[in-house]
Amino acid sequence: MEISPRVQWLIQEHRSRQQLTTKKEGELTISVDEVTARVASFYEKIRGVVDWKEEHLLRKTAIERILKRRIFVGRKQEDFADRFLQELVRGGHFPNDSIPLEKVDEIQSIIDKYIAISDIYSQHSKGENLRKAEDWMWSIAAVEVEEALSFPLRERALIELMHQELDPKIELQERKNGPFLLAEEKSIQVYVAVQKALFKLDPATIGFHIIEKLYPDWKQPAPETLSHLGENLELIFHQIQKTLFHPYGEKFYKIAEKYDTPYLILNDIIAEDHEQFANLAKNPEHLESAARSAYERRHNSLGRKIGRAAFYSTLSVFISKIAVALLIEIPIERAMSGTVDYIPLGINMLIPPTLMFLLVRTAQTSSDENLERVVMEVMRITHGTESNASYTITPLKKKRSGLNIMVEGLYLLSFLVSFGAIAFALLFYLKFNIFSTLIFLMFVSLISFAGTKIRQRARELLILSEHQGFFIGLLDFFALPFIQAGKWLSGQIVRYNIFVLIMNFLIEIPFQVFVEFLEQWRKFLKEKREEIH
Repeated sequence: MEISPRVQWLIQEHRSRQQLTTKKEGELTISVDEVTARVASFYEKIRGVVDWKEEHLLRKTAIERILKRRIFVGRKQEDFADRFLQELVRGGHFPNDSIPLEKVDEIQSIIDKYIAISDIYSQHSKGENLRKAEDWMWSIAAVEVEEALSFPLRERALIELMHQELDPKIELQERKNGPFLLAEEKSIQVYVAVQKALFKLDPATIGFHIIEKLYPDWKQPAPETLSHLGENLELIFHQIQKTLFHPYGEKFYKIAEKYDTPYLILNDIIAEDHEQFANLAKNPEHLESAARSAYERRHNSLGRKIGRAAFYSTLSVFISKIAVALLIEIPIERAMSGTVDYIPLGINMLIPPTLMFLLVRTAQTSSDENLERVVMEVMRITHGTESNASYTITPLKKKRSGLNIMVEGLYLLSFLVSFGAIAFALLFYLKFNIFSTLIFLMFVSLISFAGTKIRQRARELLILSEHQGFFIGLLDFFALPFIQAGKWLSGQIVRYNIFVLIMNFLIEIPFQVFVEFLEQWRKFLKEKREEIH
């Protein structure tokens, strides 16, 4: 059977990436001292616990943080890109001797482009809006740097493949006065949803991909393009944000999330041996066997990922809890009662990890029926067989004021019942003080939100609909307030995380100065030893 043209193109992109990442003989690379690399890598691991991010975003987040810090300290340094890349390698974000030396000029060119946009923008804007848009711009720059160093051709090709196949299958229910979304708007929403579903990409990465579509010359922009971007950066920022957080975005994402697993499995099979995939695809039994094996590998990998995510998110919250207990909770309790009751402290320490364990342990990750459905879809996509599946996006309904008040009232009641019942039990039965009660509710909310996100991640291979019974619906009624509170608290912690601020300004800058000095000192000693001969 023939392979579809779209899948053939995907195979070609796999081949192209292999050629780009194959090290050339005699090629000069960025090399750092192994001792300083161990020191820097250890710091990055500690940093990863304090400022925990999902595994697939760790490197991009580190690049963004390091880039913003170096821009803040000295954006006009001649050897900016060289030092920047050395720090990335030292921190373990790229293997030693893996980045070609010729990449220094390319990365410097990328950074210079954003500096030029920043300089133009700063002449046309002031105040808080200047800071927000410029901070976003450097997040976009970090994405471009990572993609220039990691060559995500396979991922980008898979995104395009799924986008091209899914877009025609999604229909918009007509209103009396015409469509509620333009065709171009619908297409870009499918594009955004596909990226979120396939690779869980963050807003900055998706924003960069949208910019590349809006400005075809983005990689090497003409002077007019740079001027336009600098003068209109704030407008572009709001335009991209509006696209990323569209009112219908969640509807498109739910469809893409249900549809993405066969594409991921197909991509895994091709990645294993793209040169032999054509022969494999000719034999349905061999292709089916490969799909089952790839599914099993991804399922096992998913189990390990959610385990690590649960561990690090709990550890991050646990460390914060200990810090709060030592710095605030214990001193306040001593001041109020003269003694410390360790039972509330112990409960505060034990309940959040136990809750996380239960949330992760009870998450469904696969089923036999789901596997069979995925295998069938992999074979269909490979050979380009048309699917009868279609999905309809309906317009958002206007909320009726009376009914809306009742729903909002019921939602408020769930908050009062959930938080009130636990607060009452803690205060009157377990003899918590008011402050310990608030701390407990805060950390349970954070763990509930983190655990719910991990449970959602655990379902990423499932393409069959989930059926919820009465008991699950009742549980949601009482659990949702904690999840929503945890979501809000997480957003505030990201903005005002005191430990991250301390590490950024009081520890990281002097630490990196020390690491660079240590590396230069070791190079100096090495040169002196060589002079002896």
